[in-house]
Amino acid sequence: MEMLHLRYFVAVAEELNFSQAARKLHMAASPLSQRIKDLEHELGHKLFDRSTHHVTLTAAGSALLPIARDVLEQVNAIPWRLQEAVKPRRSTVFVGIPAGVHPALRERVKRLEERCHDRFELKRWPGTTPDLVAAVHEGKLALSLVRMPVTDPALEIIPVQVERLGAVVPAARFAGRETVDIAELRDLSYIPSASESIPAYSDDMDRKLSNSGIRKRLKVGGTEYSGISELVANGSSFSITMLDPASPMHLFLVDGATILPFADFRPQLETALVWRRDRAEEGDLAELVAGVREIFAEPLST
Repeated sequence: MEMLHLRYFVAVAEELNFSQAARKLHMAASPLSQRIKDLEHELGHKLFDRSTHHVTLTAAGSALLPIARDVLEQVNAIPWRLQEAVKPRRSTVFVGIPAGVHPALRERVKRLEERCHDRFELKRWPGTTPDLVAAVHEGKLALSLVRMPVTDPALEIIPVQVERLGAVVPAARFAGRETVDIAELRDLSYIPSASESIPAYSDDMDRKLSNSGIRKRLKVGGTEYSGISELVANGSSFSITMLDPASPMHLFLVDGATILPFADFRPQLETALVWRRDRAEEGDLAELVAGVREIFAEPLST
């Protein structure tokens, strides 16, 4: 039995008219009628009752119709089912995201998710920079955004953003000011806002502030960013955070605290993407890393 015979049968069964079915099949009515007779002969059952003005399905024809439709649907599905079978399997991978990631950087991560959708399902995983770096090294995360500096020879690192930092200071003390000098903060206690989440950065910032004459420190364990802002608002301390108003860190600012750019100090926070070299060089992440290099080719600056 040929597939064409089934197609001819379904066309006639749906139209119940040999002439209309023939037009639908782009053929003459006479050979169509002969093909149906051939099928009836092969099956040993009459499929249609034919008269001068009417064509109706027999009991055998009514029974064959759903079977024929199902067979044809299966045959028509072969190309896309084969495509699905041979294309690379879609993998779920995790991307590390530290706290306070800028919206513009999040948008690029979203673009990466869309670009690699057919091959990878990207899921985000929060954490501190040390934990995220360790997870990438151990293979638990495919890649991660991290706060620099990071030193791990097993990882490839590409810069993706540089953010200017400003001083979180008591609003009342610096009312009407547009900038602040580092020397004006020497009688205040510096509160490191990210000593646990990005210790290498925090240590580097602490050294720079010490070299600039900032000696007082106030370390508060277990306090979130809004808690630090509350302490600054009391009037005896300051902290450092992202200067761009679009940064989510500004959401933690409370009444009584404000953020000012430094006039004589240029602190900045660098963010990078990291992944294991051996997984990118013809490894399981080669296609994902190719998307990273395209979307994150130009580092952001805010």
